[in-house]
Amino acid sequence: MPKRRVVITGLGVISPLGIGIERNWENIVAGVSGIGPIHRFDPQGVGSQIAGEVDDFNPSDYFSAKETRHMDRFIQLGVAAGTDALSDAGLEVTESNADRIGSLVGSGIGGVETIEKTTIAFRDKGARRVTPFYVPMAIINMISGNLSIRHGLRGPNLSICTACTSATHAIGDAGRLIEYGDADVMLAGGAEASITPTAMAGFSNAKALSTRNSDPQGASRPWDAERDGFVMGEGAGIVVLEDLDHAKRRRARIYAELAGFGMSADAHHITSPPKDGVGAKLCMDNCLRNSGLNPDDVDYVNAHGTSTPLGDVAETRALKNSFGDHAQKFAVSSTKSMVGHLLGAAGGVEVVYTALALYHQVVPPTINLTTPDPECNLDYVPQHAREMKLRVAISNSFGFGGTNGTLAFRRY
Repeated sequence: MPKRRVVITGLGVISPLGIGIERNWENIVAGVSGIGPIHRFDPQGVGSQIAGEVDDFNPSDYFSAKETRHMDRFIQLGVAAGTDALSDAGLEVTESNADRIGSLVGSGIGGVETIEKTTIAFRDKGARRVTPFYVPMAIINMISGNLSIRHGLRGPNLSICTACTSATHAIGDAGRLIEYGDADVMLAGGAEASITPTAMAGFSNAKALSTRNSDPQGASRPWDAERDGFVMGEGAGIVVLEDLDHAKRRRARIYAELAGFGMSADAHHITSPPKDGVGAKLCMDNCLRNSGLNPDDVDYVNAHGTSTPLGDVAETRALKNSFGDHAQKFAVSSTKSMVGHLLGAAGGVEVVYTALALYHQVVPPTINLTTPDPECNLDYVPQHAREMKLRVAISNSFGFGGTNGTLAFRRY
């Protein structure tokens, strides 16, 4: 059976820049930062006291009060973004098509807020005060599960947890389910809500987070010589992937075509990439091979670009080693400069931005890049968005444990 072509027909995004496609894209193109002081809890004593919080999310816009009580915040964000994506796609789920529509949504950490609060309740008030909804509120596959239940999706229902590569792997694997005929439509992406005391303390004590607490909006600065770590973000990015023929039959709007998917492992260290970025290079090479693209076909890279001293250099070297001389000719940017690092949701949100870049023919900027690191010398689209002809774009995600994912998209 030949592989079927897969396209993106719906987008749902909740990020520190707001809720919905229009607001996110307007702010991304304008170079707006969504980073600020932490308000969700008192961060006193934590080294990093800044984050990209979603301030305007109201669960009651999507859920009843009872449903809200039984969902951790990461599930709320994921189901809300998935619901928005399905609506954006204009796809009606019916008895005749429900068996062919599925969900594959990941998360890197899952219900850490629920785990924290339940542990405190158990310690202070005993076992009887542990809610019977504790487990389904905390486990990672419950975004996909709730989307399936909420919308009657009877196709594949599964999840992926691969740290900061979760959403990218989810989208890539969901595309393959469609390519090989296991589904016609898939909701795919990731969600994360880990701006919590223990998560922030853990990442901060690992020296992974920026401590530029007096300048939140300038803290996420990929490839800048003064970067000092990533900024935590929260949110969700979900796309509707669809078989091309299925999309054409219902005259769906098509944002972009999923051209290819690559994966690899660093086999190096639990948190740090190898200095030469060999795992990331292998991942991009695998993606190009899977998509049938040549290196010089790529016009734009939405980079992992976390603003960490080691990671940014390793990704730059990987891009040079994978693309050779062409690495000096394409545009590279990190939208994390505006929304922070959404961990397991990062790839989903960044695929939304990448699809919109292809659709609108505009490359998002990398803000806060004022003093370029001499070792990071590619075209990172500093400060301002750029209109340019885009045919092919790739999106990178790399995670703890040395797990890597790259997706390639083609303008349709």
